[in-house]
Amino acid sequence: MLSSFFLWLLLFSPLFSHVLGDKAFTGTYGVKYGRIADNLHPQESVVTLLKAAKIKNIRIYDAGHKLLRAFKGSGIEIVVGLGNEFLKDMSVGEDKAMSWVKENVQQFLPGTKIRGIALGNEILGGTDMELWQVLLPAAKNVYNALSKLDLAKDVQVSSPHSEAEDVLPYMKPLLQFFSQIGTPFFINAYPFLAYKNDPQHIDLNYALFLKNPGIYDAKTKLHYSNMFEAQVDAAYAALEQVGFDKMDVIVSETGWASHGDGNEAGATIKNARTYNGNLRKRLLKKKGTPYRPKKVVKPGPMSERNFGLFKADGSIAYDIGFTGLVPSSSTSSFLSFKGIGSSSMMAFTSFAAFLFIAL
Repeated sequence: MLSSFFLWLLLFSPLFSHVLGDKAFTGTYGVKYGRIADNLHPQESVVTLLKAAKIKNIRIYDAGHKLLRAFKGSGIEIVVGLGNEFLKDMSVGEDKAMSWVKENVQQFLPGTKIRGIALGNEILGGTDMELWQVLLPAAKNVYNALSKLDLAKDVQVSSPHSEAEDVLPYMKPLLQFFSQIGTPFFINAYPFLAYKNDPQHIDLNYALFLKNPGIYDAKTKLHYSNMFEAQVDAAYAALEQVGFDKMDVIVSETGWASHGDGNEAGATIKNARTYNGNLRKRLLKKKGTPYRPKKVVKPGPMSERNFGLFKADGSIAYDIGFTGLVPSSSTSSFLSFKGIGSSSMMAFTSFAAFLFIAL
């Protein structure tokens, strides 16, 4: 089984920083770390690797105590996950939510910098109606528990979604609650998946931030030169349609597969390097989207296991310009982490590039 240790970016708007106060995310590179695997490495080694790469933020899919203890005193900020399987329990009463927050968040503060709780993942994009029904009460109970423990100003409650435009009509109560507590709208945006599903009609260059004719939106009279911005603006437009035009949109995941099955178009190392590299360049320009130009950016299938920047031996499969990384050898185009000796080099099987950004 492959481990999933994903690279992502954390970048927040001034509004989101205000919501979290002085302890908001610092806006830098981070990793999404999935630990469902049989070849995981010691948590202490993970901390060493992240520090060597100058990564300051991490998101995990659970709240593993051993891992949270390993990050104590590291200065690395963490978003913990509350899995879909726990949402029903969290929704039935504040007592269970309070117990979960005390056990998985409060006891590790302030030594371990837990800065967010992600409730489930893409729940409203799925077909489990029971989860749809319990998401809002679960979010309210977790937030109320944080408030009673005087942690709500430091720990953000969120829930990542996909297919935002389709599910918004069904989630107005959730949006109303998130609006009240100042939480942005989180989406997973994947131009790769859109291209993979319709390569005959989608220009690959449009998906990769390369030169192309672009697409003109007759309704807004705006021109889009890349699919990523179009996907983000689609979320903004959908929010406006249901009355949440002031809500910020944050992309919780994005990336490009470096390898895939035969029927998964576009999944190559070249395309992954191009997408992630151009995405990084786009962020450094500190600009918004065509629909939100003033929202300035502050600095399964086989393909799902190969969104990779890193190879199994810990080297980087392709360079997109990370600080703190150097070539692994004079004869290789791969990169490895500077400052980590061969005796402590970890072998991570699958990394991916993601974005966590306010636009």
